[in-house]
Amino acid sequence: MTNGPTVAYLGPRGTYSEEAVDQIMERLGVADYEPMPRSSIFDALAAVQQDEADRAVVPFENSLEGSVTATLDALAVGTEGLEIVGTYEMAITHCLVADSKVPLEEISVVLSHPQATGQCAAFLRKRLAQAEVRAAASTAEAVRLVAEHGPPWAALGSRSAARIYDCEVLEDRVEDESVNVTRFGLISRVGDSERAEADRWGTSLVFSELGEDHPGALADALTVFSSRGVNLTRIQSQPIRGDLGRYMFFLDLEGSTQTEAIAEAVAELGGMAESVKVLGSYPII
Repeated sequence: MTNGPTVAYLGPRGTYSEEAVDQIMERLGVADYEPMPRSSIFDALAAVQQDEADRAVVPFENSLEGSVTATLDALAVGTEGLEIVGTYEMAITHCLVADSKVPLEEISVVLSHPQATGQCAAFLRKRLAQAEVRAAASTAEAVRLVAEHGPPWAALGSRSAARIYDCEVLEDRVEDESVNVTRFGLISRVGDSERAEADRWGTSLVFSELGEDHPGALADALTVFSSRGVNLTRIQSQPIRGDLGRYMFFLDLEGSTQTEAIAEAVAELGGMAESVKVLGSYPII
């Protein structure tokens, strides 16, 4: 047992999320903490909501594959009372892993999380065209399953996962681009965490269904920010589950809701949209 915070993440041991936990805690100067692996991103966030964990670390966005929709969905509609209190970028390097040394042409199945297989799509097409690509709950879970099954299965995962599950690294750095970065978010219960100090701040929010649907309605909604000099760094639309043709819009902004411009813009947007949810204002480290 530790006296420090418990930190939930997508497990099992050996995931990139576990590496992100270690890096984030180190950056925050927290030496005493308890990692808490969970079987899904939603479960990691739910652990914080249900007071089973103090914090969660979840992936938000990858430089090759884009946003992690499971995280966005969970924060937007699946959970309540949570907020982003920090974001952190981490370089990701994938390995092709097997239970033992096996020629690549003999591999029949490659397991991994869909984000990882997407980040290594060209490698899979060129070097493992004969292999069936299957989804796993996480990269570490893929390595664990390959260790259980043995050849001719292989997995895409981290070098640390290969070490934990006593597997061989067949190929290193198999991601399609040399610069492969994932942005992780540190999540806490609302009002339950002090922010780290940083020169740059960001705000994330989600809104849905503009009350008056007309040509240029979305542009009008975004004008509440541009008219106040607030810079948008990301916008993404996502269908509202179970309601074809209706969308949520996720925004990332430069700055904090503590500033007058952003506070006023969010308030004005609230009068135009069916719902607005601020996911957090946080230091960008």
